[in-house]
Amino acid sequence: MNEYSNSIISFDYHLPDEKIAYFPVEPRDSSKLLIYKKQTITESFYSELYHHLPEDSLLVFNNTKVIEARLIFEKSNVVKIELFCLAPAYETMDISAVMLQKNKVLWKCMIGGAKKWKDEILTLNFESNKSNHILSAKKIQQNNFENIIEFAWDDNDLTFAEVLHAVGKIPLPPYIKRNVTIADHENYQTIYALKDGSVAAPTAGLHFTESMFDNLKKNKINTSYLTLHVGAGTFMPIKTDSIDDHIMHEEFIEISKDLILLLLQQTNQNTIAVGTTSLRSLESLYWIGVKIIETPKIRMNELVIQQWDAYQLPQNISKKQALESVLNWMNKNDRNTLLSKTQLMIKTDYKIRMVDAIITNFHQPQSTLLLLISAFVGNDWRKIYDYALNHEFRFLSYGDGCLLWNSSKS
Repeated sequence: MNEYSNSIISFDYHLPDEKIAYFPVEPRDSSKLLIYKKQTITESFYSELYHHLPEDSLLVFNNTKVIEARLIFEKSNVVKIELFCLAPAYETMDISAVMLQKNKVLWKCMIGGAKKWKDEILTLNFESNKSNHILSAKKIQQNNFENIIEFAWDDNDLTFAEVLHAVGKIPLPPYIKRNVTIADHENYQTIYALKDGSVAAPTAGLHFTESMFDNLKKNKINTSYLTLHVGAGTFMPIKTDSIDDHIMHEEFIEISKDLILLLLQQTNQNTIAVGTTSLRSLESLYWIGVKIIETPKIRMNELVIQQWDAYQLPQNISKKQALESVLNWMNKNDRNTLLSKTQLMIKTDYKIRMVDAIITNFHQPQSTLLLLISAFVGNDWRKIYDYALNHEFRFLSYGDGCLLWNSSKS
């Protein structure tokens, strides 16, 4: 049972600094795996995951790719301006298209050292394809809430993704208090990362290796992919006393028709979300289906899931009905891919519709990610986290993880 508490203090716990993983283990799949099922906790390793999943299960991964979102411009030997690219400054749901733009692009950015940057255009020299280039940054709009920056570069053949790859730095989470290393460019990326657009990794997937995928396949465990581009808001703690007063961040999602067909075939089998981002995408897909049932002629730009939609829309639609409504809508609108945005907030009193289990890391105290876990396991989240803290599990992005079965289904 999920006993609902509206106070964020109810989701606090003491996380000692020495429990935070500052570096990943090698190899990736040697990370520890806590397993919670039927209120019982056991231990394993990621390399042994296939032993703990029923045959014909479906694992759904987030194939977003972390972009080198930190750009550091030097005004002088002592003055540096850091621009952290957050999201495109366009009314679009297709981040992949923005990443392929050439010559110039507009982005919403955080500015480090903003008081030292007046109105001048900043420039940065970089090398790509064995040629020297110049990247410029110009302020278009700046205030306390939103900074829009125009980036321009002097090679019409280079995409923005290639520019960032050449000159940017990987944005490690703020709680990893060390300098970025060359190894982080590989370590802070899943091996199946495909679509540029995230400013943080879908960390549950960092543990997976090629040998793990081979073992999953040999044991008749299916895999599929969707895309949620992780935003910086994923690290934002809840600062309001009441959970309901927190403003949830918005993220871009992309889901293929093939995955929807697979999910419909999977109705009587286990579906496991790899990471909180995969879970939020799948649950958002369900509510998109509900919206379509409510408004059959709805347009794609209206298929956005707001923070409290899941608590206000009809609650009696089955998973199958929701998925079929999305599929029919895509067929009528001649679309093979669903592009949308989600602000869905999953908290303790939320009913999980789309999956039977989640694979995820251990999350920060008083975070929206911890609230999501409580929707899965109720008040047992504290039992699980106490066990991990007392049994040498490593926490947060580079840490260990857990396989949690939904309390109401396991």
